[in-house]
Amino acid sequence: MSPHAPSLRESLPPKGADPAWGGPAPDRMSATLNKTPQTLPQWLLHNAATRGGEVAQRHKRDGVWHEFSWADVRDEVRALALGLRARGVQRGQTVVLLSENRPELYWAEWAAMAVGAKVVALYPDAAESEVDYVVGDAQAVCVFAEDQEQVDKVLPVMARHGGLHTVVWWESGGLWSYRHEGLLGWDAVKAPALPLQPGDAAWFEQAVMQGQASDIAVLSYTSGTTGAPKGVITTHASLMHNAELIGQTMQVPQGGEYLSYIPLSWATEQWVGVTMGLMRPLRVNFAERPDQIQEAIRELACEMVFFGPRQWESLAARVHARMLDAAPWRQKVVEWGLRIGKLARADQMDTRARAWWVRAQLPLADALVLRPLREQLGLKRARIAFTGGAAVAPDIFRLFAAMGVMLRNVYGCSEFGLITVHQGARVNAETIGETVAMASPWGVPMEWRLSEGGGLEVRGGAGFSGYWGKPEKSAEKMNEGWFQTGDAVGQGPGGNELIYYDRLEHMNRLQGGHLFSKQFIEVRLRFSPYIREVMVVGDPARPHVTALVNIDGDVFGRWAERNGVSFTTFTDLSQRPEVLAQVAREIASVNQALPEAARLKHFVNLPKELDADEGELTRTRKLKRDFIEQRYGALIEAMYDNRPGTTIEIPVRYQDGRAGVLRADVTTGHVPASGAQET
Repeated sequence: MSPHAPSLRESLPPKGADPAWGGPAPDRMSATLNKTPQTLPQWLLHNAATRGGEVAQRHKRDGVWHEFSWADVRDEVRALALGLRARGVQRGQTVVLLSENRPELYWAEWAAMAVGAKVVALYPDAAESEVDYVVGDAQAVCVFAEDQEQVDKVLPVMARHGGLHTVVWWESGGLWSYRHEGLLGWDAVKAPALPLQPGDAAWFEQAVMQGQASDIAVLSYTSGTTGAPKGVITTHASLMHNAELIGQTMQVPQGGEYLSYIPLSWATEQWVGVTMGLMRPLRVNFAERPDQIQEAIRELACEMVFFGPRQWESLAARVHARMLDAAPWRQKVVEWGLRIGKLARADQMDTRARAWWVRAQLPLADALVLRPLREQLGLKRARIAFTGGAAVAPDIFRLFAAMGVMLRNVYGCSEFGLITVHQGARVNAETIGETVAMASPWGVPMEWRLSEGGGLEVRGGAGFSGYWGKPEKSAEKMNEGWFQTGDAVGQGPGGNELIYYDRLEHMNRLQGGHLFSKQFIEVRLRFSPYIREVMVVGDPARPHVTALVNIDGDVFGRWAERNGVSFTTFTDLSQRPEVLAQVAREIASVNQALPEAARLKHFVNLPKELDADEGELTRTRKLKRDFIEQRYGALIEAMYDNRPGTTIEIPVRYQDGRAGVLRADVTTGHVPASGAQET
């Protein structure tokens, strides 16, 4: 249990001593229950009043799962909200959240919303410069920072922004000696609310009930791939509308187990863990540490699992890596089991229409291979598994379907909300799902169309509320009432199914006029267990397509050991001729599925991993293409000049914060049209 939780309970009078402890007073409770809640804090009060003793959240600490009922959560949120009031946080102001996923992060968000403030959730690994930008742009007055690492980022920002007057921490390690007027611990910020007075309880309820569905709940900052990040205005109505659509289309059961893992800076986690967790409601769980996510999923046997594309790719790579470690006969058994699984469940879980011999072998394949794989990956009970945020290779869907996990795509954007979902019994892995045209109490059915340039435009839903403080940027996104997503898509075979190609600005032509999608190629290359990240290069000034490849050091490390390839560092491993040969074979395999003009001719293995801290990736691990092309321009020119290689010097930042320079000799790899490898 959180170290502060017992102190709250010990300081409270017995429940029942005052009507405020059990929920709204009787004369107001009926009013609360007789109408649909219009904000997230109103849902919290509703749940505390109607199911107060049920488990709402669980958090693993020191190896033990600690439970919090809906009444417990309400009490924590109320104490925090009263503490924020005492610190001068007012309706309409902004509170920033900087933490790994854990109950306190949810409680802080709901407490801020309860007093009428809006929140911004940042990635826990956000740099000080990113925190500084958001605090200034959103005019934040308070930051909830998990621990010393996060506090150290915020205090310098606090000195530069006079409006930021409060920083709250809850993990005290290393902070005992810190002295700052605006820096408070979790219990200290709640101290003015304890013991709770009847008038304070009444104020809290009244403040919550003043909230409107149209109030701003969250500012979701864009990744900033094409400029400075923009704060997407997200209302309570938008959160609830999208949560309702996901719940309905995926048939999410009430009380289902869910592990909160995706950062709250992702709109999808706001829709699912934060909002659907209240509305359905779900039992939301939190792992002890980020590196124990997989262990927690196995322990909980979650029925609903949401990972980003990179996490699903990582799980697929683990399957392939385990096969590399296995004896040859075991590899054959696993290959057989996966082949039977794919034949049986290529696009649906219903196997009745499959050939008799496939149906006959499936139970044995499931017992020997597929069920153990599901258990090792923590997917034993995963009935609802979905992904979103970026394109996913169709082979990822097929691999998990073979294992008995029907992965579904959720596609949308922070500005507008949910657009497509894989629905029903079948999943077409080549599409991003069917468009969702449903109404909810907070939004109208969505409409969509394709522009002349192939861009997706939408309207309806909960609507686009604009970018915070940037009306001109908001206006640029609209086209006669239609929101322009900026995504290039096509229609799938079902009419309402969409095929995702790429961002419109990333659709490219080569020197000969041939049109191609970089992302379309990249997601297929990333399915290879040997390739962790890849950026495809090509433009109207180039005759063909090339690629900058980040190998998977862990997988190639095992592969090198098994194949007797010696190496010292990641840089050395990436440039080994045997490694270049294997990567060339992986690219040649993908080339076979591409039009002739879009096939890769050259590639290089980067001598270091792409890093968000060095500006090469966004926090969602999207490529910052312009920056990467500039930084690795010498390698790109070497490929197009058909040189065998070149020497580059790259600025790097080490984990301890020191800056340095990596000097490396990088070899150009070649992939002939025949598919045979050369280096």
